[in-house]
Amino acid sequence: MSVASSEAVRTCIGCRKTDAREKLVRLVKSASETGEPEALVDLRRRMPGRGAWLHPSTKCLQLALKRRAIGRALPGVTSAGGLEAEFAGFSGQAD
Repeated sequence: MSVASSEAVRTCIGCRKTDAREKLVRLVKSASETGEPEALVDLRRRMPGRGAWLHPSTKCLQLALKRRAIGRALPGVTSAGGLEAEFAGFSGQAD
């Protein structure tokens, strides 16, 4: 992987590989309607709070779920069920 030195580099919490920020999707912790903390996709990369980065592929999402990396990166998040539906919409991007 070659990333220009001026680009921001982030690590995917699924596959643990580094990549340019523009190639990754940002996840943030938010409260659900029931008050439970949940992970949301921040497409604009503007939501407040700590973010976790993930490649927009179901493979990386499955690795992150298997490793329980979302809960470690965003403390308190136990539910990531809505993410699978959102990542299915990224099917046009690299998988």
